[in-house]
Amino acid sequence: EGVVGWLVVVGVVWGVTNPLLKRASAGVADLPSLGYGPIVQLCYEHYFLHSRWQYTLPFLINLSGSIIFFWTLGNADMSLVVPISNSLTFLFTTLMGRLLGEKGGNAWTLVGTVLIAAGISVCVYSKM
Repeated sequence: EGVVGWLVVVGVVWGVTNPLLKRASAGVADLPSLGYGPIVQLCYEHYFLHSRWQYTLPFLINLSGSIIFFWTLGNADMSLVVPISNSLTFLFTTLMGRLLGEKGGNAWTLVGTVLIAAGISVCVYSKM
């Protein structure tokens, strides 16, 4: 069904942008305290993040995935939408993180990836 394809798009969009957002937000925790209270500090941190295209571009792309996700919620069975989009997000986050040189993962990560693919297949097949 066409909705499953959109769920794959959501998983790819979210999964690819998650490591990019993580990388681009490096340094926000090290910002000095301005001393004017938490609201001003929050605004300062948002300015720090959104004034950098390396953060803003993946953020906007990630939001487009959210729009597609909410559309699929209204057009598909929720028992398909949530597990497919979330598990594929995990899968593509792991793959993109590896492509960016992040450490992590081992043989169990590969086993988990195979189980994710098997679980998605079972979900889709059971709804056909």
